[in-house]
Amino acid sequence: MAKCHRNDIGSIAIDRPSNTSTTGNNFRLWTAFSGAAFRRKIFDAVSCGASSRHRHQLMQDMLSDTVSQHPPPPSTATMKPALKEFNEPRKTDKAVKKHNSNGRSEKLADLLNLVVTETDAETNRKVEALEELKRVVKELQGEERESKRKAASRVRSLTKEDSEARVTLAMLGTIPPLVAMLDFEDSDSQIAALYALLNLGIGNDVNKAAIVKAGAVHKMLRLIESPDEAREAISDAVVANFLGLSALDSNKPIIGSSGAIPFLVKSLKILDTKSRSQTRQDALRALYNLSISQSNISLMSEADLIPFLLNALGDMEVSERILSILSNIVSTPEGRKGISIAPEAFPILVDVLNWTDSPGCQEKASYILMVMAHKAYGDRQAMIEAGIMSSLLELTLLGTTLAQKRACRILEVLRVDKGKRVSESYGGNMNAAVSAPICGSSSSLTNPNGKECLVEEEGVMSEEKKAVKQLVQQSLQNNMRRIVNRANLPQDFVPSEHFKSLTASSTSKSLPF
Repeated sequence: MAKCHRNDIGSIAIDRPSNTSTTGNNFRLWTAFSGAAFRRKIFDAVSCGASSRHRHQLMQDMLSDTVSQHPPPPSTATMKPALKEFNEPRKTDKAVKKHNSNGRSEKLADLLNLVVTETDAETNRKVEALEELKRVVKELQGEERESKRKAASRVRSLTKEDSEARVTLAMLGTIPPLVAMLDFEDSDSQIAALYALLNLGIGNDVNKAAIVKAGAVHKMLRLIESPDEAREAISDAVVANFLGLSALDSNKPIIGSSGAIPFLVKSLKILDTKSRSQTRQDALRALYNLSISQSNISLMSEADLIPFLLNALGDMEVSERILSILSNIVSTPEGRKGISIAPEAFPILVDVLNWTDSPGCQEKASYILMVMAHKAYGDRQAMIEAGIMSSLLELTLLGTTLAQKRACRILEVLRVDKGKRVSESYGGNMNAAVSAPICGSSSSLTNPNGKECLVEEEGVMSEEKKAVKQLVQQSLQNNMRRIVNRANLPQDFVPSEHFKSLTASSTSKSLPF
């Protein structure tokens, strides 16, 4: 864009005085021309972006046209507005822009005022909420029992879904007076305090630890021992509290050693599965939390929890939770012993392996049996007697990936154990079984009895192969029988000759290990 220069319009329109002037020493105008035409010429020059040089040339052309036309002379009043319009900058666009800028500024100011208003409203709301919490705590710390009961109910409602209220109320000292209310003889006050403590501990580990530290666990157990008409409601509230408090690892040993495990086991035995299903689930989940701590497993064995859990398997509403508890129990020697001596433990667990409609139960049951098979020879024999082989073979084909891996591990352990037992039965003892391969070595060729040793080894191996082959055939037949039953085929279904030939020709190579 051309650089703007100073307008010299004065030297064009106005000149020095002439000798023929009748106005004395005043300036005179050139021969006059139309004011409208003058303004139009100026506007065209400016709108086209002309520079000062072009505007000067334009003015010279304009003046030459007016001299030739000799129009009537304009007055000074007509010329001054034209000169002023040309020399002064145009203000129309800036005025519009200024108006838009003012509009944006007004909107920004409105937004800022709205934010300030909302911030003030939020601050006022928080201040009011804090004042209400302080009033509730003050009532809890008072002496009137009815006010304390109402305040406990208020704490329960305030902390039901508000995590900030849980933190604030605990900091204001709500927990000690609520724990002290458990000593009241009024059952309504006891229940209100129990559920207030329950809500204070939801999602807040600091509050859970503070509740246990204040001695709430022992006071809760004393509530169960005292006869009361509202004992069932109090029992449900205590179970729910034990569930929440046992979620914190540091609380698990304290709750377990306090005597809560026998109470939870007793509660499970007397619970009505229909009317108090939620309390039953809470008790099982609390026992699961406590079983994570190995120090509690011996206490569970002493409370006869293991036989009760095994007998309760079959109720699909709680079976997977029960197997989760047994999976923790089997991790300790005391727990494995408790499972091993429990009546019908292995037939029950082996039956769970056939629950194809519950893969989670199959995985947990296979884990329990895998750990038991690795740890004790007597347990492996009990598993075989319970018919575990066919169930394991079916699980390796139809189970989940995790269940298949665990089933293969159990089959491998049982196969090794079967080979040892066959070797012992033919070798007389473990030394004979170990020395059998030596008889077939190169050094045994010089032994005149080497041939006899080789014959003995071949006999042992052949008997072992026969035993494994018979086991595989029996498992395949049982597996096919189960598949036929699940396929809802007729009872008089007879396997084809092709299937019989397959089962007859199967060897140990078909095993998934």
